[in-house]
Amino acid sequence: MSYTYKRVLAIALDSIGIGEAPDAARFDDVGADTLGHIGKFFDGGLHLPNLARIGLGNIRADDPIMGVPPAEPAEGCFGKMTITSHGNDSLDGHWEMMCLPVRFEMATFPDGFPQHIVDDLEKFSGRKVIVNKPYSGTEVIHDYGEQQMATGDLILYTSGDSVLQIAAHEDVIPIDELYRICEYARTLINGPEIVMGRVIARPYVGPDKDHFVRTSNRHDYGLEPIKPTVLDFLNEAGYDVLAVGKTNDIFSGHGITKGWRNKSNMDGMDHVDEAMASDFTGLCFTNLVDFDAMYGHRRNAQGDGEALMAFDERLGHVMDNMHDTDLLLITADHGNDPTYKGTDHTREFVPILAYSPGMPNPGTSLGIRDTASDMGATILDNFGVKGNGEGTSFLSQIS
Repeated sequence: MSYTYKRVLAIALDSIGIGEAPDAARFDDVGADTLGHIGKFFDGGLHLPNLARIGLGNIRADDPIMGVPPAEPAEGCFGKMTITSHGNDSLDGHWEMMCLPVRFEMATFPDGFPQHIVDDLEKFSGRKVIVNKPYSGTEVIHDYGEQQMATGDLILYTSGDSVLQIAAHEDVIPIDELYRICEYARTLINGPEIVMGRVIARPYVGPDKDHFVRTSNRHDYGLEPIKPTVLDFLNEAGYDVLAVGKTNDIFSGHGITKGWRNKSNMDGMDHVDEAMASDFTGLCFTNLVDFDAMYGHRRNAQGDGEALMAFDERLGHVMDNMHDTDLLLITADHGNDPTYKGTDHTREFVPILAYSPGMPNPGTSLGIRDTASDMGATILDNFGVKGNGEGTSFLSQIS
């Protein structure tokens, strides 16, 4: 095995975009700016000293993120990446990072799912389906959760993204049964007529509508990758591929040698610490979903900012424990501006930060990358593994 950095620690801050993308108008997202607007929401701005010192503020030197000034000099390399996939969901962003941009339209259902899908779900589950329209995940259980508890129905809903979601109270429909229903739902949208990105099991608990909360037993059932990704290429070359959080779900386990599920962002960072304590050679790919699920979709700028500051504190611990042969890559999969209209993802650039204690030329700008596949191409280049030609490596700029 030949490599520049022995271990690559890639962390996706789910939904933490850094300003409207060139095609934002196509998604009706002009003016969206997740990081910029969270910074303005806080009196005095965000306190993100570790992200700042590796160059987060340098990405926006001409339009500063409040509280995150450019570092002079930055200890890492910095830039932003363009999401080119046709959709704006987590699957689109993560697949593109791993050199599989989604170049076809996945189905969305702004008026609810076709009756044949409802009929098939009811026949398979033996339960009635209710709602069947776009809805906020927290609002739908508030509005229909008590009915679901009383009847044992399935709450079926969607969003602006290519997702089919089923919510059920854990005391009414056991987790294993909900998972089995969602696994079946996945078979209904694998094509050829309907192809969707994800099915999401959304269990919740609580005594009544004013106290319902969604649990960490969420499970994503993603479309199987249609071609090999960076994870497969690394695995086939004999490298370790570790997955933290919903990463395993998004890639349906393909190419992954070991995975951990997260109960929260902080639980995810505990798993990162666990991975770093092991002697692996390859990639550890982490998704931290709380920014999106807990705060972005709920339009909670306060919570989003506090979660970023909590992550930044844990990031300092990661950086303190890195070796000269470790490379840290921090990015996102899309935006979800908590100050924006609606409750859906927002089409934005995503940050890319690269840091290593052994980096010979910190402070280098990586510019605006044409695609998030540049990150995957860099990882493959680092390990000397041939990919599929997607993306342009920036390894020479960070090593």
